[in-house]
Amino acid sequence: MNFADRLAAAIEGKRSHVVVGLDPDYASLPAEIQSRTGPQPDVADMAGAYQDFLEGLLQDLSEVAVAVKIQVAFFEALGAVGYQLYLGLVARARALGYVVIADAKRGDIGNTSEAYAKAHLDVAGADAMTVNAYFGSDGMEPFLRRAREEGKGLFVLVKTSNPGSQELQDLVLADGRPVYRAMASLVEGWGVAARGESGLSAVGAVVGGTHPAQARELRAALPSTPFLIPGYGSQGATAGDMVGLFGPEGVSAVVNSARAILYAYKKRPLPWREAARREAEEMRDALWQVARRGGAV
Repeated sequence: MNFADRLAAAIEGKRSHVVVGLDPDYASLPAEIQSRTGPQPDVADMAGAYQDFLEGLLQDLSEVAVAVKIQVAFFEALGAVGYQLYLGLVARARALGYVVIADAKRGDIGNTSEAYAKAHLDVAGADAMTVNAYFGSDGMEPFLRRAREEGKGLFVLVKTSNPGSQELQDLVLADGRPVYRAMASLVEGWGVAARGESGLSAVGAVVGGTHPAQARELRAALPSTPFLIPGYGSQGATAGDMVGLFGPEGVSAVVNSARAILYAYKKRPLPWREAARREAEEMRDALWQVARRGGAV
């Protein structure tokens, strides 16, 4: 089944646009979790703590969040034991009904991209992954083939949420377009052959919610492209910044929040699992109201 169709069905089924970013930070874990390791935890101790923490959240948020975005770097940083944990979390999240996005941001020449695609989409079994298309169409082809033929999804970096994105992505080309608009045009073209019955493409775009005017500009330019929107919560973006980004049917975007959900217990006088669920529920409800407004700005 086409990835975009599955994502749209999941949004409607759960009445949610929430993506939980799994970006574990040992220093931010609840004391209850940290107490299970020694005073100087090694990578095996940290992986065990991450597993306890993240599996508890996956269980509690499965009815609230439509997807999880696993930031692969935090697991690779622990070496082999961390990568094994990543593989296990992909399987566990899929078993709990999440759409699983591997946030790997990979991209290279064709044969290396083939290895990256195999690693995360075939072997790990993620439903989708983030990709860096700086190498162009030949570097993208291994990922695109899986989107066209194998039901996998992609989210191509177009306009990222970090402040420094303007240093390159906003540069103006000779034809008057900023770089992010040129990348958007490539994404649109790549996605034509990967459209599903919903009319949406399995080739999506990463578009930061911290740049709402540019995000709405990109939505107008990419009506058939699903957006993965980072920047909500800790980076400052709000539900109000998402107005106009969900498409006329309200299923053209999902929104990621990591730290604001994972570590919600720091701001809420609740047990850590309950605090995370409350944060995710409030995000879900706020985004659903915005999405029901369709294309209205």
